[in-house]
Amino acid sequence: MRSRLTGFFVAYNVRDGPLKSGLRLGYFSGYPLNGPSAIPPMALTDILIRNAKPGKKPQKLFDGGGLFLYVTPSGGKLWRLKYRFGGKERLLSLGAYPAISLKDARERRDEARKLLAHDVDPGEHRKAQKAATLARAADSFEVIAREWFAKFAPTWAEGHSSKIIQRLERDVFPWLGARPIADITAPELLTVLRRIEGRGALDTALRAKQNCGQVFRYAVASGRAERDPSGDLRGALAPVKHENFAAIVDPAQLAELLRAIDGFKGTFVVKCALRLAPMLFVRPGELRTAEWTAFDLEKAEWRYLVSKTKTEHLVPLSAQAVAILRELRALTGQWRHVFPGREPRKPMSSAAINAALRRLGYDTRTEITGHGFRATARTILHEELHFKPEVIEHQLAHKVPDALGTAYNRTKFLNERRAMMQRWADYLDELKVDAKLVPMVNAR
Repeated sequence: MRSRLTGFFVAYNVRDGPLKSGLRLGYFSGYPLNGPSAIPPMALTDILIRNAKPGKKPQKLFDGGGLFLYVTPSGGKLWRLKYRFGGKERLLSLGAYPAISLKDARERRDEARKLLAHDVDPGEHRKAQKAATLARAADSFEVIAREWFAKFAPTWAEGHSSKIIQRLERDVFPWLGARPIADITAPELLTVLRRIEGRGALDTALRAKQNCGQVFRYAVASGRAERDPSGDLRGALAPVKHENFAAIVDPAQLAELLRAIDGFKGTFVVKCALRLAPMLFVRPGELRTAEWTAFDLEKAEWRYLVSKTKTEHLVPLSAQAVAILRELRALTGQWRHVFPGREPRKPMSSAAINAALRRLGYDTRTEITGHGFRATARTILHEELHFKPEVIEHQLAHKVPDALGTAYNRTKFLNERRAMMQRWADYLDELKVDAKLVPMVNAR
């Protein structure tokens, strides 16, 4: 009888006005926590909870087993669980209504009761879970990937590093970023890579796999993962057929291009870069970001760090190259970069050389690119001018081990390279004068 009367007052007061801080509702607060999990006869309902109105003081609507809804004067409805552990009364927050429904709150209460049955404090258990979650978040794939990137990006070329972080941000982080790195499996990684393959970006998928492998190995080395799952995906991705950069290796066709460059109607800065590109045959990024402090025009030398290997490289300058640079220095010598862009404090755009070649009427996908001048020089220097491959490769700043096992050395074959660079510049001048004097070679 007492239960019905208490339930009557609960319902009546909820419908007709704010509950008083009365104790008739407090009857259920004494419901034994360690007793059966059956719901009391007049437990809370969703209707009662939705219709509960705030009063001047906080209200408590008990459901049984220590669970109650705490109604604040401002209208908030918060689930709380009162329990005893170690002889002391404790209170546990279970969330807010309606985000946590009555059913959810009861399930959370029952989970807490199970912990108590095993002598585990639900409050301390939650703290431990939260700490573990934070620790796992700190070891998420994205956190470790960005840590790896920050550590190694300063040793990479700017263009290379920007491509890596953009690839990770676009294709990997949205799906794996929040996952604890130690929990990521090979099939899970493959699903992400398959998504990249699905849009036809086979090369991007392969590079994403390589970058992920680097991140996993960094995590292993720093004690936050046990293995690199990307190694299990060997052969799982579609093979990529790499195409060489378009290049002209026919002397007659090269002569036509050189004459077209001399007639270029664009800016003087871009025209100088175009004239130097085949003459110096360095990587396009190294040419466009060249700085005046790296040049010694009296010694006819250009020293810089190779963008791919971060090793020092020396380019002997021909008399023709020095003449072009002296003329250009009168225009851009006050700036840091030899080839400044529209914003003088920044270098020329990475697309400038190829855009200029297209303006001259050349297809940069099938005929010639700024990078293709390297293949042009490599082929003609060996096949037409008969310079030794090892001399050419050193001038290209490629790592070519010799009989002693030493790799690229910036000063190796320096005298031969000086002679080769001058002969190459002279040869280019001869081509422009009369291409018929030069034997033809088959284009590759």
